[in-house]
Amino acid sequence: MSRTYKATGINLKSMPLGEADRLVTVLTPEFGLIRVVAPGARKQNSKLGGRSGLFVVNELLVAKGRSLDKITQAETIESYPGLSKDLSKLAASQYLAELVLCYALSEQPQEELYALLNEHLRRLEHLPKSSTDKLKTASVLAHLSHGVFHLLALAGVVPQVQVCCVTQHALKPDFTDPNWRVGFSIDAGGAVSLADNKTVAQSLPRPVLARGGTIPPASASDASDVQTSPPPRLYAKLTALELTLLQKLAQAQLPQLSTLLPEGGLFTVDSLDTAWVKVERVLRDYAQYHFGRAIRSATLVDALSIPDF
Repeated sequence: MSRTYKATGINLKSMPLGEADRLVTVLTPEFGLIRVVAPGARKQNSKLGGRSGLFVVNELLVAKGRSLDKITQAETIESYPGLSKDLSKLAASQYLAELVLCYALSEQPQEELYALLNEHLRRLEHLPKSSTDKLKTASVLAHLSHGVFHLLALAGVVPQVQVCCVTQHALKPDFTDPNWRVGFSIDAGGAVSLADNKTVAQSLPRPVLARGGTIPPASASDASDVQTSPPPRLYAKLTALELTLLQKLAQAQLPQLSTLLPEGGLFTVDSLDTAWVKVERVLRDYAQYHFGRAIRSATLVDALSIPDF
C-alpha cells in the first residue's frame, strides 16, 4: 500500500509547529479537510514558505505519517494576491474560510464546497475599486453575504426568506409603506410575516388558572383541538429593502447593487449601505446558531463596516 497520495487543495488555516514547520489545514475536493505539516516552511527561502500561505491552491504530494501527514512536494496552481492587498477583502475571505471550517468534513469528498469557496474568493478578489470607502464596504459586505448564503445552502441550513416560516405564504416586500416590516426568527429558520405571527399568537388558548395558581392539565379529549406550538421568537425585524437583499442572495449571480433600489422610493444609497450591514449580521448570527461556533473573523468585518444598524 502506497505511503503517499496526491491532492489538490486550498490553504484555509496555518499555525507554527516546532522550530521551523507549519501545520496547515487544507480543503481538498478529494479528501475534504486534511491537516498536513509543511516542513521547514518558516525557514528563510523555503520553497514551502509561500506555498503554505493563506488561500494558496496547490497540487500536493503528501506522505502519510503516524499522527500527521507531511507535504513532500507542492506546486502552486492558483492564489489570490488581491485579497491580502485589501484589508476588507481579506477580512471577508477569512470569514468565509472560517465558516467552511465549521462544517467541512474530513476523509470525504468535498468537491462542491471546494468549488464554491474558490468561486466566492475569486469574486471578492475581482471586485472593482469604488470611489468611496462607504461604497467599497457595501460591495464587500454584499459579496460576503452572498457567499455566506450559498455556503448555508450547501450545508442544508439556509434561511427561508421567500415565504413565511409560519404559513408558507409568499413574502412580497412593500416599498410604499415606510413602516412595513417582516420578522426574522433564527429558531424557526427564516422570515416570518408579522401579521401571520400575530394571528398565531392570538389563536393560542389562554390558560385558565385553577385555585392555587396552577394551570390544570388539558384532557386527552381536547388535546387535539388545541394548538400548543407558540409563535416563533423573533430575532430581528427587516425592512422591505433588507428582505429584498436577502431574497436576491439565493441567485447564482448578485445583481448590480444600484438596481435593487426602486425609483422614487423611500430608500437611498445610504439605506443600501446600512441594509447590507444588517443582512450580514443576521446571516452571521443565523450561521453561528446552526454551527454552534462564533465566527471570530467577523470582529474585523465589524471594525471595517458601518457601525450599528
